Amino acid sequence: MTTELRRLRNYINGEFRDAADGRTIDVINPATGEVYATSPLSGQADVDAAMEAAAAAFPAWRDSTPAERQKVLLKIADAFEERAEDLIAAEVENTGKPVALTASEEIPPMVDQIRFFAGAARMLEGKSAGEYMEGMTSIIRREPVGVCAQVAPWNYPMMMAVWKFAPALAAGNTVVLKPSDTTPASTVLMAEIIGQIVPKGVFNVICGDRETGRAMVEHPTPAMASITGSVRAGMQVAESAAKDVKRVHLELGGKAPVVVFEDTDIEKAVEDIAMAGFFNAGQDCTAATRVLVHESIHDEFVSALAKAAAGTKTGQPDDEDVLYGPLNNENQLKQVSGFVDRLPAHAKVEAGGHRVGDKGYFYAPTVVSGLKQDDEIIQNEVFGPVITVQSFTDEAQALEFANGVEYALASSVWTKDHQRAMRMSKALDFGCVWINTHIPLVAEMPHGGYKKSGYGKDLSAYGFEDYTRIKHVMTSLG
Repeated sequence: MTTELRRLRNYINGEFRDAADGRTIDVINPATGEVYATSPLSGQADVDAAMEAAAAAFPAWRDSTPAERQKVLLKIADAFEERAEDLIAAEVENTGKPVALTASEEIPPMVDQIRFFAGAARMLEGKSAGEYMEGMTSIIRREPVGVCAQVAPWNYPMMMAVWKFAPALAAGNTVVLKPSDTTPASTVLMAEIIGQIVPKGVFNVICGDRETGRAMVEHPTPAMASITGSVRAGMQVAESAAKDVKRVHLELGGKAPVVVFEDTDIEKAVEDIAMAGFFNAGQDCTAATRVLVHESIHDEFVSALAKAAAGTKTGQPDDEDVLYGPLNNENQLKQVSGFVDRLPAHAKVEAGGHRVGDKGYFYAPTVVSGLKQDDEIIQNEVFGPVITVQSFTDEAQALEFANGVEYALASSVWTKDHQRAMRMSKALDFGCVWINTHIPLVAEMPHGGYKKSGYGKDLSAYGFEDYTRIKHVMTSLG
């Protein structure tokens, strides 16, 4: 007996469609390693259709009032709450995440973020009108940029989709959104929900692979391309977008330093850092993956962190005792395993370092010590449940190690010394610095990095403004 696979479809101009040429991709549940659905492998014809629909819908959506757009976004937030169980089920099949954590840690912030941008739609700010030249009055208009081509990642398919479409729609833009080829299910369900609320063409979803995303970015219609993904993908998007001078919004990789000074409460720090490093199987650009510990407490800290790792559990989505589920796909399992398998002789695996089971893509919570600054695992993003530990002698060396990577998204400093914390927060070259905590996010505050972690901000009024353009209007008083 064979089980019929679920058939996911694109959502274009208010209707669900297969890819124009009928091509599909198998979608695998990472908790089982088994195919559970097929998804369109969209080509140029599908991209053209989605862009045409978004462009046709743009003038009316642009001209809607902020109050009207707010009302629509609030309806979307309410609908997501009402369909929470369906969204959770789709996301769990997408990712293998624990059901309980998906319900508690993803749905509430997603809904809150949509409601934040609903409010932001009515709070755009700019310079006041004034006479900056005699006989002339100047005003500033903030306008939507137009059609936005958006590409979401596989680590948080639902939440990253919200981070993309919510500010774009609030600002009056229309959207063509592509989920990752490994995690399309929850985004297609979002299209079903949103499509009952927004005018047709305002929100479109097309599924596909890297080439589909490339076709979206290279298409002449979008005024802006936004991607959350790898550094390599971001560089390709920036290069493609440069050909017709599109705006680009990039949220790329991370290698967050976690700087732990000798006056830190070790027990609390270990508990919080282990959570922030292993949550979501470490598949988070802000994960607490690279711990720098003062030499005087290094051995005690490593021992405690290894113990915490040994007590952390990974497993199937319906197991309420697990902190995280599988890695997202087979390639990601190979990547994480490869980093650990290639460790230099001076490194020591304090905990984990191996696959868990032979079904799905599970990897043990892992702690590695004895590392040097130029080691591969220190310099490159692992994107898995692997925490590295290095020792430092003083504040200057801690900063040298912390800033000595190509990523600059998030960081944290752990100390009871307020002045030291302020010095470190000023000197750490990262878009976010947490003090005595790591990973909390709120809708009101920006999220985004520097260097190879990309540019542009998600969340907050800053993220909202990224989806607007500024126009100066001057009028003669004579």
